[in-house]
Amino acid sequence: MKITDAGIHPYPAGDSTVARMTLEAAGLGFDSAVVIGDAVHRSSGAEVLRGAVIGAASVKEVLKRVRDPAVRRADVVYVDAGEIAFNRAVVAVKEVNVVRSIHATRRNAFDHVAARTAAERGVAVDISMAPIVHLRGTKRQKALQRYADVLSLQRRYGFPLTISSDARSILGQRSVRELRGLCALFGMTGAEVTEALSSVGRIIEPHRSVRVVK
Repeated sequence: MKITDAGIHPYPAGDSTVARMTLEAAGLGFDSAVVIGDAVHRSSGAEVLRGAVIGAASVKEVLKRVRDPAVRRADVVYVDAGEIAFNRAVVAVKEVNVVRSIHATRRNAFDHVAARTAAERGVAVDISMAPIVHLRGTKRQKALQRYADVLSLQRRYGFPLTISSDARSILGQRSVRELRGLCALFGMTGAEVTEALSSVGRIIEPHRSVRVVK
């Protein structure tokens, strides 16, 4: 069971190199990390997996983007969440692995219909720590409520969850122990956190063997 940070953003998207961030990830208790963006994929610490994020206004655009060579090379394909109809449809796209940025959506944008389809197709919902760490006041409370809503649906329907630091430097990375504390703020148990941290390996295993990208 590999413990994975499901999203880091090294230089040039962030301030720290892949090598520095994966070394930090290993020290924080992670076996692997999904590198999002165009960084050179060299690791001196945790295993590196390649992630591609699709931000699209329509499912038609998602279907076009998943054919892009850069997306096809990715180990994990993410789509930014949107309105309810978009989320219901995008979880049925076979190339999509994870729906992210759920904290930025309206309440109930990811509903029982999307949850059921995600469970059937093995599509995960990402829980990013960045809003909890960096936001304050009502914006932070909104993110916590969105995560609590997703957790309630996950417990009912059983779709996977992933957890990402969404860090853009080593200062934004958090240890496995810290993640358990942050996730407890919206009701996630330690066992559920461990399960979510190991989801990336299970998501990509049916399609291909996990590899180190150099």
